[in-house]
Amino acid sequence: MMKIHTALFVILMLVSAMKMDNIQQNQQTISEELRQAPVKHQLSYIDQDDRHLVIPEISEEKHQSKVKMLSTSTEQKPSKKQGKAETTKEKKGYSQGEVDLLSRLVHAEAKGESFAGKKAVASVVLNRVEHGSFPDSVKGVIYERNAFQPVSNGSIHDKPDEESVKAVKQVVKDQDRTTKAIYFYNPKTATDDWIRSRKILERIGRHVFAV
Repeated sequence: MMKIHTALFVILMLVSAMKMDNIQQNQQTISEELRQAPVKHQLSYIDQDDRHLVIPEISEEKHQSKVKMLSTSTEQKPSKKQGKAETTKEKKGYSQGEVDLLSRLVHAEAKGESFAGKKAVASVVLNRVEHGSFPDSVKGVIYERNAFQPVSNGSIHDKPDEESVKAVKQVVKDQDRTTKAIYFYNPKTATDDWIRSRKILERIGRHVFAV
């Protein structure tokens, strides 16, 4: 009986040894196959060492060019609001009705003024017509709210004298502007502080002409 047990033990040991040999052989085969297989993995920048690290260079010239494109130029175009205040419309012809209306305004505003003073008042109206901040017609400028006192007191309807008509025709037809001003006032009677703050271009008779 003892001999049988001993024989079985020996057989089991032999079988175990054979299995271990097979396992080791399989592992060696798999390792060999892995070594011979082609490498499909592409290394990333993180996997590579410094010798293979390639970082795209940034061109200093290109970088500066982009910055210039994004920077704000000191020669900016004016905004719409600024453009309206600063641009000047193209000069145009005026109808007989506009000449008559302007003559009545000049007569009412510059009564007693010199011929140059009357031309200056007419010039202010036409300067406004051609300026971006005002209506683009003689009627629109003259009847703009609170623009001229003769409109509010009714003297705009008075018949103009001959000199006023002549002054308006000369300014309209010959483009003979006495001033580039867009405002005028009598400093002795003006009560508006804002109008007094405007830049004065010239003084003609009792009127001050400004922009």
